[in-house]
Parts: sequence; structure tokens; C-alpha cells
Amino acid sequence: MAAQMVARLTDFQLARASAAGDHRAFEMLYCQHHRRVYSLCLRMLRNHEEAEDVTQEVFLQVYRKINSFQGNSAFTTWLHRLTVNMVLMYLRRKQKGHRQEETLEANQMADPLENRKQVGHPDFPIEAVDLQNAINDLPNGYRQVFILHDIEGYEHNEISQLLGISVGTAKSQLHKARLKLRQALRATHPQQLVTATVQ
Repeated sequence: MAAQMVARLTDFQLARASAAGDHRAFEMLYCQHHRRVYSLCLRMLRNHEEAEDVTQEVFLQVYRKINSFQGNSAFTTWLHRLTVNMVLMYLRRKQKGHRQEETLEANQMADPLENRKQVGHPDFPIEAVDLQNAINDLPNGYRQVFILHDIEGYEHNEISQLLGISVGTAKSQLHKARLKLRQALRATHPQQLVTATVQ
């Protein structure tokens, strides 16, 4: 397939061409989406080297599983879910190793409010960094569920499958995560309104 033609293909067409063995089509998919994948990995892992490693693992999986993409959803949606799965698998492997002390740092995400400098009531703004610090201080399970549900937008049944926990556990951990965040923010900003900040 000519390079000019490959450049004009949609994601779905590139995926089909990649599945048929067109390496240029796969390279195009990589070029168009690797920054998005890397950013998501970095946000969840908060470590540049680990994010780079997992990004490479993601695209190895994309190469192996491209046949399974049927176009029932956007390619970006399919890629996003695959990336989250790979990050969570990486974290589970890491937790089972001998570096458990590093897991908390590795599992902390970068600023979830990167496009918002302040949150909360306009008269009593809460700095995004304060919310981020409160998220970082959540227990591991609470933080994972909070990130997946309130930041990444996953449903409880999806989180259940991703983390290998029951839907009830996912809902319970989200509820407890929100309570802990409210308590932490009220402790650092007793005069401010934080209810709107944490649902």
C-alpha cells in the first residue's frame, strides 16, 4: 500500500490493514496514538521510564490483538481500555515482586485536573494540587477505583472486571475514597466548601 494512501486511511482502515500484515499501516497507528497512550500510562504510573516501558508493551499487544478490533467502538476507546488493562497488569506484577514499597509511588497518577487550576466553590477555591495530594494519600485500592471511576469514567461493572473485584466492592471503595477525600480537604481547608469538589 502506498505511503500516501496509508496516510489518508481512518483508524479502522489502518487497523484492518495492520491485521492484514501492512507494517506501514501499523506504524501510522503507532505514530498517531503513542503520545496518548504514553500520557495515560504516565498519569497512572507517575514514572517516565515505567510509562515508556508499558507504552511499548501496549503496542506489542495492539500488534498481537489487532485482529480482535472489529470497529464496534472507536479505535481510541479500544486502545484506551487495552492501555488501562496493561497498566493494571503491570501494577499487579509489581505488587507481587519485591518492590512493594515503590508501588504507592508507581500507582499515583499525575495531575487529574491538568486543565483546571482551582476547584470547589468560586469564593473559596481549592487548589488542584491539594486535591491531587489527597488522592495520592488514599489507600491503594480506593485510589485505583477513584481514578478509574471519577477521572477515567469507567462504570462499576467495568472496574469490577479490570480489578478483579465485585461490583459491590468497587462501589464501597469509591464511597470510602470520596469520604476520605472530603475529610482530607476539610482538614486542610476548614473554611472552604469541598462537597462540590468530591462528588
